[in-house]
Amino acid sequence: MNTPEILFRAKRFNVERVVQVMPDGSEHVREIVRHPGAVVLLPLLDDGRICFVRNFRAAVGQTLIELPAGTLEPNEDPAVTAVRELAEETGYRAGRVEHILTFCMSPGILDEQMHFFVAEQLQAGPTAPEEGEDIQPLLCTWEEALGMAARGEIRDAKTLTAMLYYHTYRATVHRSCLRP
Repeated sequence: MNTPEILFRAKRFNVERVVQVMPDGSEHVREIVRHPGAVVLLPLLDDGRICFVRNFRAAVGQTLIELPAGTLEPNEDPAVTAVRELAEETGYRAGRVEHILTFCMSPGILDEQMHFFVAEQLQAGPTAPEEGEDIQPLLCTWEEALGMAARGEIRDAKTLTAMLYYHTYRATVHRSCLRP
């Protein structure tokens, strides 16, 4: 790929045009959204419930049910972002935060890496949403959350990926978290 051309700069991302050289030597122009990365958290309360948030998303004009999440600051460790975003959006402070998986959000157009964490040993505290955020915590059992996902009530990709990955691949490690 050649030197990118910056088409647009925003507060949290840039859009660049790059030329991709294929193995046969042909060139293809691609527009890519460059994003610093983000975290998504699965906050597990001691009684087995999950703390989601109801979050108004201007891009879709709707309030979505999501797991807490947020964008990394420049050069910030994702674990630091996770702790900050959990407190801001839910009010909970975690005694333990574990990195589970890093995945690509939409690699056809976006370079964002999503860092998935599980937060446990939660202590309640005040929320501190950023200016312009409309977020309310929502506590659900696993059964309620899986039902909402099955009915299409949870539509956020990072939330579906994180909760279903954890439920499917980590359930044997954290069986106590699956209690209703």
